[in-house]
Amino acid sequence: MKLIAAIIKPFKLNDVRDALSAIGVSGMTVTEVKGFGRQKGHTELYRGAEYAIEFLPKVKIEAITPDDAVDLATEAIERAARTGKIGDGKIFVISLEEVIRIRTSETGADAL
Repeated sequence: MKLIAAIIKPFKLNDVRDALSAIGVSGMTVTEVKGFGRQKGHTELYRGAEYAIEFLPKVKIEAITPDDAVDLATEAIERAARTGKIGDGKIFVISLEEVIRIRTSETGADAL
């Protein structure tokens, strides 16, 4: 099993959720986060004063998939989240040793 963590632009969340649902990913965790990469933030004007916004709002999606579905899931996220502009995000794939469903004590793929 693999944990797929994707950092994307907030307005792309529904597109990514729909793309993952379409390939059979049944659940995910979504967290609102802030960060920057190559963008290094930007400046804005507020009441005539210019100020820097260094950390930009992003969304972190975490989903667990079987090993054989990782490529399909990462491709779905890429397609749905891509705008072609800087700041589209990143996808991380992490190996999982074990998953346990607390309510039923099921383990492994049965816990998903």
